Amino acid sequence: MVQTSPRALPALYRSTIGKKAIMAVTGALMILFLVVHMVGNLKAFYGPAEIDEYAAWLRRIGAPALHYEWFLWIQRVGLLVVIGLHMLMAFQLTRRAKRARPTRYRHRPKVQGSYAARTMRWGGVIIVLFVIYHILDLTTGTVHPDYRDGEVYNNLVNDFAPERWYVTLFYALAVIAVGFHVRHGLTSAVQSLGIKSPQRARTLNLAATAFSVLLVAGYLSVPFAVTVGLVD
Repeated sequence: MVQTSPRALPALYRSTIGKKAIMAVTGALMILFLVVHMVGNLKAFYGPAEIDEYAAWLRRIGAPALHYEWFLWIQRVGLLVVIGLHMLMAFQLTRRAKRARPTRYRHRPKVQGSYAARTMRWGGVIIVLFVIYHILDLTTGTVHPDYRDGEVYNNLVNDFAPERWYVTLFYALAVIAVGFHVRHGLTSAVQSLGIKSPQRARTLNLAATAFSVLLVAGYLSVPFAVTVGLVD
């Protein structure tokens, strides 16, 4: 029988491998949430009855063991913890990498990796700001002009109305940033797997790009449809 030392988990957490593992797990959980959330959003194309009933079902999950909306709040808190852990691991790994290379290159070439890293930095800021705004807008209704509890279709239509184009623009920027973030995370995972075959690595990178594009398209389809009048 294998016994685990009480110091094994803290040691794993402090190690680079452990931090990368936490980033991978939290990243996978966030991608799973993004896919499920996107599928729910697409119900707006089937009219108010379907998406509003879906939202009501989410509030009833776990009943009668859980009270009304408890599942949603457990999910929200859990998601915030996952995002916080993901960001913390990214910060710690970046700081560790800089410490391992204290002397900066005098002439550093602009390669794809450095571009992706810069994209992740500003993209991460946009995503965090968007998550805060999104909660205040479509979850609590604090900054929504005509928020009605439980009426998801109404809230979406009023939020992305043509006269509120700036909300749609901010939403689009945030979703595109998420797409870059997801693509970079997936391609980094491919590199971490140590795949030596260029053809296989290229195929997996193309798959990561295709997945990210589909995710972005799925999220942007609803607000753009509302803005141009296809959903009203």
